[in-house]
Amino acid sequence: MFILDSESQEDVVLHLEDDSAQSFLDVVEDTLSRGFFIDQEHSRKARRIIRKLSELSDKLPSSLFIAGVTGREEYPRFGGGFADVFRATYKDKPVALKHTRHLSRAADSRHIRLKLCREALVWRDLHHPHILPFLGIDQDSFSSSLCLVSSWMEQGTVLKYLKGHGHANVDKLLFEIAQGLQYLHSRNVVHGDLRGANILINEDWSACLADFGLAEFSDDTMDSSPNHAGNLLWMAPELIDPERFGLEFARTPASDVYAFGCVCIELYTGRAPFSELSQAGALLRIINGERPARPSGTTPAMSDTLWQNVTSFWKQDPTARPVAQVVVQNMVWPVLSQEHEGDADDAQE
Repeated sequence: MFILDSESQEDVVLHLEDDSAQSFLDVVEDTLSRGFFIDQEHSRKARRIIRKLSELSDKLPSSLFIAGVTGREEYPRFGGGFADVFRATYKDKPVALKHTRHLSRAADSRHIRLKLCREALVWRDLHHPHILPFLGIDQDSFSSSLCLVSSWMEQGTVLKYLKGHGHANVDKLLFEIAQGLQYLHSRNVVHGDLRGANILINEDWSACLADFGLAEFSDDTMDSSPNHAGNLLWMAPELIDPERFGLEFARTPASDVYAFGCVCIELYTGRAPFSELSQAGALLRIINGERPARPSGTTPAMSDTLWQNVTSFWKQDPTARPVAQVVVQNMVWPVLSQEHEGDADDAQE
């Protein structure tokens, strides 16, 4: 597709509006879905153009929309920063509808819609056993409003699951979370909000990463106004105070790895990192290089191997943290489980 190699032609495309923009998006999306872009670089450029044109034209590829969602419950099951989650039915299976709340200011409503569309365009390309499946966009359940549709996870969050079932398989779950994170990074996607509340348990009792509202492409330069939202207690120090590190605010694979270290502590303790402190006190410690203490009094106890891994995920220097592939290699849960068994044998002796 010659247009992908021409900046001038790309500029023309990005000025398309209304039906012209819709037609172009649908053609490129169809070309991608048929696998006609044999060259990976062209495929990447095509997806980038779709993201850019979607944001500028307020349009989305038609193939992302689905019909037939029924039985939407009257009240939401959960609520987040800008959206509520309703339960409904699609193809005789329960699904979750992520619906943005109505905002009085038109500018705010457009911003939230763009945020939802951006999340859909990131999420729709992610297919992995430890990523929550994206089913499509529903525009019928709510008048003049879009919903992101995903599989319904009856077990809820990983925190709820561990609270109800105990922590015997916590290392297995951490290993699965690490695998999901490695997959994201292999696709040049940064999650941006990794924490227990955004990790769900599927019907196979495995962990799935969810909520890609802050996800970004690590090779994407289109966003000139970065979103500083997020949960601060899981944020890497360079995100809290970028100037101190001589950086601009940008979520990166390294900041995801830092957040994963926080998730390790969170899943063992059931609490957010530095939860005993005020937010201001916690942020000051994080910026100064202090980290939460090793969990104590938990069953099972955090192994020496895992604790050593966590301290490497938390390095103050982002470049010193391991990449996700190394995280997975060091998180092989059968090895950690054997270490737990050894600890138990020592205790019995």
